Amino acid sequence: MVLGFSIALIVFSLLLMLLVLMHKGKGGGLSDMFGGGMASSVGGSSVAERNLDRITVVLGLLWFACIVVLGLLMKSNS
Repeated sequence: MVLGFSIALIVFSLLLMLLVLMHKGKGGGLSDMFGGGMASSVGGSSVAERNLDRITVVLGLLWFACIVVLGLLMKSNS
């Protein structure tokens, strides 16, 4: 069980790093390659950027939950 959550934590960490690097900074980001820089909506951010935000938040919550479960499993094993 601990091994499975450890592997999931590594995968979530790598994906989270990739998603954070794809976000647009001051000068633009990798999300512009996927159409994020072509058109902006009234809110100031494109659909691609909003979807990237949503995916990053969900993955961050999964990452956090994985850490909490790992902590609880390791505490119960001691």
